[in-house]
Amino acid sequence: MSDAPKKKSGPKAALPRGFADRGPAEIAGTNAMLDTIRRVYELYGFEAVETPAIEFTEALGKFLPDLDRPNEGVFSFQDDDEQWLSLRYDLTAPLARYVAEHFDALPKPYRSYRAGYVFRNEKPGPGRFRQFMQFDADTVGSASPAADAEICMMAADTMEALGIGRGDYVVRVNNRKVLDGVLEAIGLGGEENAGRRLTVLRAIDKLDKFGPEGVKLLLGAGRKDESGDFTKGAGLDEAAIARVLAFTGAKGSDATATLTNLAGVVAGSERGLAGVGELKDMAALIGASGYDDGRILIDPSVVRGLEYYTGPVYEVELTFPVTNDDGQVVRFGSVAGGGRYDGLVARFRGEEVPATGFSIGVSRLAAALKSLGKLGADKPVGPIVVLVMDKDQVAEYQAMVAELRQAGIRSEMYLGSSGMKAQMKYADRRNAPAVIIQGSNEREAGEVMIKDLVAGAEAAKSITDNAEWRASRPAQFAAKRSELVQAIRDLLAKG
Repeated sequence: MSDAPKKKSGPKAALPRGFADRGPAEIAGTNAMLDTIRRVYELYGFEAVETPAIEFTEALGKFLPDLDRPNEGVFSFQDDDEQWLSLRYDLTAPLARYVAEHFDALPKPYRSYRAGYVFRNEKPGPGRFRQFMQFDADTVGSASPAADAEICMMAADTMEALGIGRGDYVVRVNNRKVLDGVLEAIGLGGEENAGRRLTVLRAIDKLDKFGPEGVKLLLGAGRKDESGDFTKGAGLDEAAIARVLAFTGAKGSDATATLTNLAGVVAGSERGLAGVGELKDMAALIGASGYDDGRILIDPSVVRGLEYYTGPVYEVELTFPVTNDDGQVVRFGSVAGGGRYDGLVARFRGEEVPATGFSIGVSRLAAALKSLGKLGADKPVGPIVVLVMDKDQVAEYQAMVAELRQAGIRSEMYLGSSGMKAQMKYADRRNAPAVIIQGSNEREAGEVMIKDLVAGAEAAKSITDNAEWRASRPAQFAAKRSELVQAIRDLLAKG
């Protein structure tokens, strides 16, 4: 029997499914993207607000992302007072609570933007996470179609500010009142049909993914996918399915033709015709501002999957082709969406407060920008690293670092216990632009040795012989100790 000590068992170093770690390159690229979005939002007069990641569960209301599991769609727990709390599943419900709570102190209309993580207690899958970031902008307190039109124009401007050119995106607009008119006409009006209405909405929302035939199955008995999983349908009869599909196919050659077709589909429905009127007003405003050049389109296939939308709804779709994991060339699809939700704030105040807004899926948009080469994928430039050549000179090395930091230059002293070779490897892993070396010879001469790691790496590409490497000593030079800061400034200025 072996006397070797048994290895202690400990927790497994693994993430739960549906969550992801992020490294420096991804964080830097995302932050740059968020800064660009923020500038566009502020250009339109929106201001920042932040709400916490946890809300009272009742504040989230019935508008959960997964109707089939209404008590499991969010992560929830009880506090010491036995009150149920939940991680937010979007940024809209917390905004509604915030506006209701501070209603009298806020200017109306209230224009705000928010960025943050949201959480979904759903089955994770490819591209489907339990934690992901959104960046929202909303106008609360205006019933004017101009507020909806403005959100759509801001969405278009945001895409272009991020480097997505015209023709590579489109903002598609519809109105839930029009669809409500269709649903009323096929007998799905009223609170008792809320569940079936949501099933219909989700079926239409899959139009791009499954096509008319797939949606027809989801509107009827249901659909079985390639894996054999069955999705229960809305149970509509043939006539009702035909009317819903006629609605989704009402898009014409231009906004005028589309609006005429929609008016025909909802003929006899007061609510449906009101929705067509709102779309007509939006189309006029969009045209007056010059955004009717293909950037913003009226499209009846846009429905959005949540029940709380009450009027115009919109999606930002990227239209350029990408290659998926299976090697298929596909369109990238939706990266943002939203609409009018006049009932959310009313849940808290007992009176209707009109509101409209949209949300950008940050991770999805970042992936799109990366595929276009518009998002930096390189590791961010690290700090200048001062190597520790002599243990009894640590105070002097620390003084060098202090001088560099006081000059606004990102820097650090090596804090490990390894020799020079390992320290150089460390600096390389830190993506340091340069290292500073001072041994006894340099100290006696009142100098430091600076090794430019960026230039050295470039030079090394053309050097194949070790003797040549030693002879060339690429990108290494001496500088007076008293001129250290200026020498580093000059090196960094070369890029």
